[in-house]
Amino acid sequence: MSEQRFAGKTAVVTGASRGIGLAIAQRLVDDGARVVITARKQDALDAAVEQLGGPEHALAVAGRADDADHQDEVVAAAVDTFGSLDFLVNNTGINPVYGPLMDIEEEAARKILDVNVVGSLSWVKKAHRAWLGEHGGAIVNVASVAGLRPAPGIGFYGVSKAAVIHLTEELAVELGPDIRINAVAPAVVKTRFATALYEGREAEVSAAYPLKRLGEPDDIGSVVTFLLSADAGWMTGQTLVVDGGVLLMGGV
Repeated sequence: MSEQRFAGKTAVVTGASRGIGLAIAQRLVDDGARVVITARKQDALDAAVEQLGGPEHALAVAGRADDADHQDEVVAAAVDTFGSLDFLVNNTGINPVYGPLMDIEEEAARKILDVNVVGSLSWVKKAHRAWLGEHGGAIVNVASVAGLRPAPGIGFYGVSKAAVIHLTEELAVELGPDIRINAVAPAVVKTRFATALYEGREAEVSAAYPLKRLGEPDDIGSVVTFLLSADAGWMTGQTLVVDGGVLLMGGV
């Protein structure tokens, strides 16, 4: 029965054409859910839908994650196509800059906050109005260990993820008891998004981790689906660190 624990449920997963988002979507489909996935490029989304088993299991809607009209379109597509919107996973995140905070342009900082923080709140509000507010459900925000410890070079990204963690806590208080919301905080996961953090020196970076390897997307997908499931039914407002133990060593 465990492999069909999400039968009859529908999830929206943002930023899911590849990487962590696609791994989350795959876990959901494997457990019986239907998924609506988003990203900016339609061709990448189409390939992801095929990987997920086709239109019976997945629907793709392309657009910018922080665009209100796109959010409306995705939420409506979930309800209209699959009949519900039981789970939301805010996975989309951007980090267009690298370097010290003193060098970041204010426009870039605002864009990071708009996508990573304000966008996450907006997705929750729209899902709440369309379905979750009346029927209940579960939400997971994808944060980062950079939101828990200083992360030189990606400092403002860390600021945004710290805000996501606090946003998760605030929403947990406001949305209970019928809606649970939790977060995950990954360390470095082997995705295109994180390539600059380990490319060409994976062995060196991995050596700082007690488990001596970097994360794989499915390492995060499995934890996200746990948080969405009834197995986590008495958890809300929590951030689960999924980091191979690197925070224990004082790193990020």
